[in-house]
Parts: sequence; structure tokens; C-alpha cells
Amino acid sequence: MIIDPNGIGPAGRDTSLAAPLAQARAYARASRAPATRLAYRRDWAAFTAWCHARDQGALPADPRLVALFLAHEAARGLRPSSIGRRLAAIAFAHRQAGCVPPQAQPQAGVLAEVIAGIRRQAGTAPRRKQAADDRVLQAMLAALPATNLKAIRDRALLAFGMAGAFRRSELAGLRCDQLDRTPEGMTVRFGATKTDPEGRGVCIAIPEGRRIRPVALLEAWLEAAGITDGAVFRDVVRGQASAGPISDRTVARVVQRAAQAAGYDPARFGGHSLRAGFLTSGARAGASLFRLKDVSRHRSTDVLAAYVREAGLFTDHAGETFL
Repeated sequence: MIIDPNGIGPAGRDTSLAAPLAQARAYARASRAPATRLAYRRDWAAFTAWCHARDQGALPADPRLVALFLAHEAARGLRPSSIGRRLAAIAFAHRQAGCVPPQAQPQAGVLAEVIAGIRRQAGTAPRRKQAADDRVLQAMLAALPATNLKAIRDRALLAFGMAGAFRRSELAGLRCDQLDRTPEGMTVRFGATKTDPEGRGVCIAIPEGRRIRPVALLEAWLEAAGITDGAVFRDVVRGQASAGPISDRTVARVVQRAAQAAGYDPARFGGHSLRAGFLTSGARAGASLFRLKDVSRHRSTDVLAAYVREAGLFTDHAGETFL
């Protein structure tokens, strides 16, 4: 039997397996989120370009070569989490091609040591982007112009993104058929997600709100752009909304532009600032870990506990009465 080049099923003229083969390929594609696949493609492209520039073969790759590549990426400032994803992408490409991943090859010891050294030198404390909490977000919204279509989109993205504690990939991929209007605001239904990979589904609520008013801002964008189905957030080109969705990088750029317009250092903000902003504001307002998790959909409460602690650092402080 000759194996299909895509790695699933037999190749050749046997048409009786065409339908099962197409179904198997579709299930294989669904094994990872679209955002993960896109990130893997970028990571693999970075590795192959680096190898090509040095006349080295990328597939199969020697673990020692991969170690040199990851050391190069660390030296130019890539975070350990991104380096870990680079390695995962390289392993994924090898498995897809029927090759042994570098981590499973005999020379993998040096690769493991380099990765451990990168993580140790970077330290264990995560470098978080600044949270766009309710105060920061209101300043951002006020700093954007009132009538420009791109600004209308940006206000909706900022407000709705923070109100739903969205990951930037979720915002970029949000579709109209996920939204339902209710008297109290709006609900958003998710299929398979990072914390629900099997697609059991989860629904979150976005309140109408009185200060930030995320639902009203989203509806203003949809009406101004003439969007009734498909992607919610789209690029604006020559004053018109495009047909396709924005990228997750656009989410980060929108946050940084708004931060700069409001007088903040844009380098301290990113796509995660909206999600962090909801958690920080909710914790400061006294929301429990479980209520925060209802919206943020975290798998573990450990990360949420850190936000609650940071938000309450000055609450009932031990030195408040004598300092």
C-alpha cells in the first residue's frame, strides 16, 4: 500500500477510499486550532529560512542544529514560551513528514540542555503586558476619534475584548453566529477552544454595561460596517470593511495604538492586555475566582489567583496604619 503524501491513507487510483480520506484529513486538520496551525507555519518558516541561510538541511534536522537555532532565537530576544512553540512546530513538521522529531533523536541531550539553559537564564517570573483595566480602557476609548470607521471598529474591539476576557486569537476569529442578543446584553458561544479542545462548548455573557458599554460599541461597529454574518472584526481598507477577519497581530496593534493615543507607553501593552484588564478589574471589584473563571475560561485557578493577589496588594495592607 502506498501512503498518501499528506500522511493519511493510501494513495493511488482507488476511488473507494476518497470520501474516508477526505474525512480523515478534515479531522486531522481539526486536531489543532487554526491559530496554532498558523503559528506553527510561521515558526517552521523561520527555522527553514535560518537553515537555508547557513546551507543546512531543515528536514530531517539534527538536534544539535535545532539547539543552535533556538540559541540564536533566544539571543535576539525571543521569549522562552515562543522558543518552546518554535520547537513544537519543528517536531510537528517532522512527524507530518514521517521523520523522527529532533527531541527523540540520539543527540537530543544537547538540545534539552540548551532549552533548560534558556529558561533558567530568562528567569521563572513571566513578563506580563500591562493590564488594560477599566480605567485604562476608558482612557483609550476616549482618545480615539469619533467618526472614523477604523476607530469605531477599534473601540468595539477594545471594549468587547476586555468585557469577554478574550484571547487575541478568539477576538480575531470571532464570528457573528457566535453572538446572541439578550435583554441584559449579549452571549458568546465558543466551540473548541484552548481550554475546551474537544468542542463541548461554553457560553459567556457580556453585560450591557453603563460605563464602557461593550455591547453598544460592538453593535455600532457592525451597523457602520454593514456586517450581518461572517467575521465580526475585519480590516478596514479605504474606509470599507474587508470580507475576511483580522489577524491576531492586528488585535495587538489596535491595543498599542490606543494606548499611545491615551498617553501610555505602547510597548507595555499587547493583545493580552484586554484579557488581563478584565481579570484585574474583576479582582479589584471583589469578584470570586469562580466568577472570574466563568468569563475567562481558564483551565486552572492558579493564574487567576495571581491576578487577584496583584489587584489587592494595597487592600488591607499590613503597613497601612503606621506608614
